[in-house]
Amino acid sequence: MAQAIQQLINGLTLGAVYGLIAIGYTMVYGIIGMINFAHGDIYMVGAFIAVTSFTLLSAFGVSSVPFALLAVLVVAIAFTSVYGWAVERIAYRPLRASNRLAPLISAIGMSIFLENMVQVTQGARIKPIRPILTGGLDLFTQGTFTVRLFDTQILIIVTTVALMAGFTWLITRTSFGRQQRACEQDQVVTKVLGYNVDRIISVTFMIGAGLAAVAGVMVTVYYGVVDFFIGFVVGIKAFTAAVLGGIGSLPGAMLGGLIIGLVESFWATYLSAEYKDVASFAILILVLMFRPTGLLGRPEVEKV
Repeated sequence: MAQAIQQLINGLTLGAVYGLIAIGYTMVYGIIGMINFAHGDIYMVGAFIAVTSFTLLSAFGVSSVPFALLAVLVVAIAFTSVYGWAVERIAYRPLRASNRLAPLISAIGMSIFLENMVQVTQGARIKPIRPILTGGLDLFTQGTFTVRLFDTQILIIVTTVALMAGFTWLITRTSFGRQQRACEQDQVVTKVLGYNVDRIISVTFMIGAGLAAVAGVMVTVYYGVVDFFIGFVVGIKAFTAAVLGGIGSLPGAMLGGLIIGLVESFWATYLSAEYKDVASFAILILVLMFRPTGLLGRPEVEKV
């Protein structure tokens, strides 16, 4: 029981990271009906910005952990938002009226470009940082096993819950949220009503990139190492989470991320760590076989 609870905590932590990245996928798909396959590499760029920022703060003698975390989050979100805007402006906007294959190929090209840019500028080696948060809470002990909730896990879970609450308020209660939902329903009518559709789509890409940056910072603090290839692996898993929960559904993206995180955690502990990715994708296949729209997705209605 103690080990199961520990894996539950680990799985929820990992799933929260997947969920934050998956929201970016589902936002872009919801507003333009296309998948941003460069999104995983935006997350990777955010992680590298976090490593660089933590290193610089340490070099300048900044010892306050809350200040360092807040400063790194602000810097990472600012820079990756610019990357998100650039991906939309370069890879999607010129091809928005073309067939769906062209933007897909363009996004894959942007993904490869970002990976190689980071590899060339930062090197191919793993980039470590010193531990930022090392404490934790001992929940209870059963036999020789102690269930522990680490400070980094608390940080990730609390940050994810806060962002989800804030993001839900943004979408449901603000003017921009209404514009975004209108653009998702019909871009032509939204433009006729006087709204700048290009601006709405660009800001959506920037918000998704900002959430990916937060995930990158959290993973950097949690694991303490990054490399230029993490965007591909985590990006595919986050995309799987978005499809599993229902592509286009924000709660579904978070639910899918939590499910993928829990499956990986329990599978690696009780069965085989080498096949944890296979388990996640197998569950996706089963869900799509019996519920193609995902767990919380709604079937699209063709407008005539």
